[in-house]
Amino acid sequence: MKKIAIGCGVLIVLAIIALLVIVIAGGSYNHLVGLSQKVDSQWAQVQNVYQRRADLIPNLVATVSGAANFEKSTLTEITEARASVGKVTLNANAAPTDAAKLAEFERAQGALSSALSRLLVVSERYPDLKASANFRDLQAQLEGTENRISVERGRFNEAVQAYNTAIKSFPEVFYAGALGFKEKPYFAATAGAETPPKVQFDFGKPAATPAPAKP
Repeated sequence: MKKIAIGCGVLIVLAIIALLVIVIAGGSYNHLVGLSQKVDSQWAQVQNVYQRRADLIPNLVATVSGAANFEKSTLTEITEARASVGKVTLNANAAPTDAAKLAEFERAQGALSSALSRLLVVSERYPDLKASANFRDLQAQLEGTENRISVERGRFNEAVQAYNTAIKSFPEVFYAGALGFKEKPYFAATAGAETPPKVQFDFGKPAATPAPAKP
């Protein structure tokens, strides 16, 4: 009888341990699911702000092209850059797991940012644009959108960091990969990325007078 009692006790202890493992594993799994969904949600926000910028560009191009003798090459560059962004297709509702795909997305968006910056700089040479209420409204919207892009990219990286840390921590590290939780890539940090691009049109400032040539 004593041996039977001991055996039953051992079985009870093992059952309790197994139950605890199931509870802990279940809690960890749900935690990872929550972190993964947060990354996906933040990725959707990143996509939203980039799409907002893309939606503003046609109006900007139309407004700026109305200026007499505006540089057509600049308009062509930004139009082509916007089209290139559209060719990089990523799921808007699920964060990318392929670092190469995210890097391709970043390059396309970076090219568009550069083209947009050049367009805005060139626009400063055309004082007549200052009188356009539509242009001033676009300026404010672009400035706000660039700030939001910087904020949402930062939040995305924070969500990815929390997720990546979790799948490499104990006890998740032992089973996260087997359950399909793979490491997710970050947006790459670029020089000056912590400071949003400044969109400014200083039309009131007179152009600098060139120094007279020396005889």
